[in-house]
Amino acid sequence: MSQIISHINTSSSEYKANFEYNQALCHQLQERQHQAAYDRTQHIVERQRERGKLLVRERIDAILDESSPFLELSPLAAWDMYEGQAPSAGIVTGIGRVAGLEIMIIANDPTVKGGTYF
Repeated sequence: MSQIISHINTSSSEYKANFEYNQALCHQLQERQHQAAYDRTQHIVERQRERGKLLVRERIDAILDESSPFLELSPLAAWDMYEGQAPSAGIVTGIGRVAGLEIMIIANDPTVKGGTYF
């Protein structure tokens, strides 16, 4: 396979400015994904625990093969909509491996409007 030679000057001020800007965007994306996945009021989480239920991502982790990657689709669905009441639009979808097979997972999040769709 032939090698692609880059002529980018990584010492230039333009490169450094673009790199810093993109690093900030990457950090913002990671922060928003974490908020959408895990920022829930404590009483809602406790209510699920009292009922003996796993949270949505815990349920997904429980069925995936050990060390299986999970490619979550649309983790920022409904981001900045519905006054912040619908993280991930109340549903987690993605691709993972169960019993050695790659499968599509669709799981409602009961901590968001009782698991109803937005």
